[in-house]
Amino acid sequence: MRAMSNTIRSRRALTTLTALAAGALVLTACGGGDDKKDDNGAQDSASPSSSTLALPKLDGTTLEVAAVWTGQEQKNFKQVLAEFEKRTGAKVTFVPAQDPIINFLGSKIAGGQPPDIALLPQPGAIKQAVQKGWAKPLDADTLSEVQKNYSPGWQDIGKVGGKQYGVYYKAANKSLIWYNATVFENAGAKEPKTWQDLQTAAQTVYDSGVTPFSVGGADGWTLTDWFENVYLSQAGPEKYDQLAQHKIKWTDPSVKQALTTLAQVWGKKGYVAGGAKGALQTEFPASVTQTFTGGDQPKAGMVYEGDFVQVNIGETKAKVGTDAKVFPFPAVGSAAPVVSGGDAAVVFKDSKGAQALAKFLASPDAATIQAKLGGYLSPNKSVPNSAYPNEVQRTIAKSLIASGDDFRFDMSDQAPQAFGGTPGKGEWKDLQDFLQNPADVAGTQARLEKDAAAAYGSGS
Repeated sequence: MRAMSNTIRSRRALTTLTALAAGALVLTACGGGDDKKDDNGAQDSASPSSSTLALPKLDGTTLEVAAVWTGQEQKNFKQVLAEFEKRTGAKVTFVPAQDPIINFLGSKIAGGQPPDIALLPQPGAIKQAVQKGWAKPLDADTLSEVQKNYSPGWQDIGKVGGKQYGVYYKAANKSLIWYNATVFENAGAKEPKTWQDLQTAAQTVYDSGVTPFSVGGADGWTLTDWFENVYLSQAGPEKYDQLAQHKIKWTDPSVKQALTTLAQVWGKKGYVAGGAKGALQTEFPASVTQTFTGGDQPKAGMVYEGDFVQVNIGETKAKVGTDAKVFPFPAVGSAAPVVSGGDAAVVFKDSKGAQALAKFLASPDAATIQAKLGGYLSPNKSVPNSAYPNEVQRTIAKSLIASGDDFRFDMSDQAPQAFGGTPGKGEWKDLQDFLQNPADVAGTQARLEKDAAAAYGSGS
């Protein structure tokens, strides 16, 4: 379901959540205060101390779970699967998938080997899986767990045709900019609240001898996230919803304005680490780590991306809240943006074991295990805030839950995967080309509209 719920409509959503996040994120300047846990979340998993979750005995059952997760994120999720194995006796294998995951799943299904469950990173992918007859609706027991733990908005984006297919196991606050505290301190830069403030901070960092921004342009989705934050704040939530559903064209003046604004960063000489060429060769993980390594002279002072950046920061010596700090994406228009993303567990083989695993992933038990490991955010309102390993993450999690249904889901993730979720094609490729030539606003709009019209027209 690409269209958002009718309840998710108010501009008030932007100001409410942003105010909460902005105020609480000031805590990062104190390095977490009395937080005694490792700021990078480097601790062992632990199952919830008490649980009333009923799961069947599944001795002899084998299950496969597919997701595009790699590195530490995959490692942490495997600990969640291990807990499910411990409780049920089932054997669960993690299957690494590739983007676009719909194509990956198509090849698995064509070969007669679909996974039991796949974690889908786009609502558009859920709809496609249902349309192709691959996805299976949740059974009554699993549905009850979803309804108990998730707000209506998070339930709605996992539905197709009124039926619940997706369990949003993982969420992301995609309206954050992380910065190297030493770089800001040495430069005398201040945390910005507006787009103009951001440009001032960037110039201050640049004048100190450090490149302001690290951009993981090799992964086109990071560029769509940049665009969405600028567009939501500048054009407003109503236009955002219209563009997400392709009810207005990418040649609309609002898109021109957003791209022109983005070019103030992407197109300014010396503002992007490695220039456009270097950024297009930098994958997302490296865009983060290069911001927090190199002592007083890292490759960049700031990197934009969601709360999950903490996993990558954890691979450096930097401590979240002390060396690596964060501020909300600044207001470009009248209100700062709040963009969310997420990964939904979808059943592909309807069995007792698959439904039980979906139920487990819908429970606070599963999410609490991964929350304790850091670099993870759950939209499950039953997860205790204390499960998150540092003050920064607790603040982000509290803000997400407090927003209820008042958020905007990642625009490219709502689009057909051919447009919003395929490496080297559609929006990903068009924005990579724009990063390389930010002066070509009109040409970029034309290409975006051509690719969007083809994808939305075919529904693929």
